Amino acid sequence: QVQLVESGGGLVQAGGALRLSCAASRNIFSSSSNAMGWYRQAPGNQRELVAIITGGRINYARYAESVKGRFTISRDSAANTVILQMNSLKPEDTGVYYCKVALYGMDYWGKGTLVTVSS
Repeated sequence: QVQLVESGGGLVQAGGALRLSCAASRNIFSSSSNAMGWYRQAPGNQRELVAIITGGRINYARYAESVKGRFTISRDSAANTVILQMNSLKPEDTGVYYCKVALYGMDYWGKGTLVTVSS
């Protein structure tokens, strides 16, 4: 089992920035088989990948096309934490953001945090 504690989110105007953080209760980044990241779900839409970063030495990050150049995902391996820095936010970035851990073939989800971007 993995417990996830999400923080950040809130209301921001278009063009603004927010920072999301997710801390896991277990070591995630010791293996390249594991990953940690963020998904989001807007009203009426399916949940979609925002950004995810792998464990191990390579530290590979993958982003949704819609956020490339605006969002940056990073990890603090010692703290089992992933951080999503979101800049130049747009109204279409609005949604509930969920932290996800993929740990040795099992997926674990956070409860979600709401991000609202006003125009």
